[in-house]
Amino acid sequence: MKRGKMYREATEQVDRTNYYLLDDGLELMQKIPSAKFDESVECAVRLGVDPRHADQMVRSTVVLPHGTGRTVKVLVFAKGEYEKIARDAGADYVGAEDLTKKIQDGWVDFDVAIATPDMMKLVSRLGKILGPRGVMPSPKSGTVTVDVAQAVHDAKAGKIEFRVDKTGNVQVPVGKKSFDNIRLKENILTLMDAVMKAKPASSKGTYVKSITISSTMSPGIKIDKTALLQSLV
Repeated sequence: MKRGKMYREATEQVDRTNYYLLDDGLELMQKIPSAKFDESVECAVRLGVDPRHADQMVRSTVVLPHGTGRTVKVLVFAKGEYEKIARDAGADYVGAEDLTKKIQDGWVDFDVAIATPDMMKLVSRLGKILGPRGVMPSPKSGTVTVDVAQAVHDAKAGKIEFRVDKTGNVQVPVGKKSFDNIRLKENILTLMDAVMKAKPASSKGTYVKSITISSTMSPGIKIDKTALLQSLV
């Protein structure tokens, strides 16, 4: 694949054989010329698990202390008292059958979907639409709950769900390039702490194989995983 001039110049600044301390890696990433938009920053973690086995699936949620920098649109399936609670908590869209029909007709302009337990019979009809987009409400992710206000607050504050893909990687947005390095570092350390806590009991050998950070337009910067993980202790 042919890369643009900016990407090629950025690649020349990154030593692909070196493993950087997190502070140094973030500093290097910030020195790479930015695009004309506020680039997203991602952390990719390669894990020593086999996600083909259910007992080695890594999936959890984490609230990043400084959010992701994105404006999150939250939809809540609720009725009655819970509908009012959701609206008061700041949900962007609240409803039941009306939202179900709208989504079935092709509307998906939201980032997080939350539902009260009594709504799941209705919401289950949307599995083929919401599932592939990763926004199907689930008790495991805290998005099927009676504590609607807290769920909306967490989603707006930067709560994200992460899960290992079929190749053993977890890739998570941890902020924007406009964030200072202190905020990015705290978000990354919070993410890594959650990844470590999500380690399956059946996982043997090396759990975290590699950690890489990058912005939208930069190449991956390899991070010294040993030093980073030691800082979590």
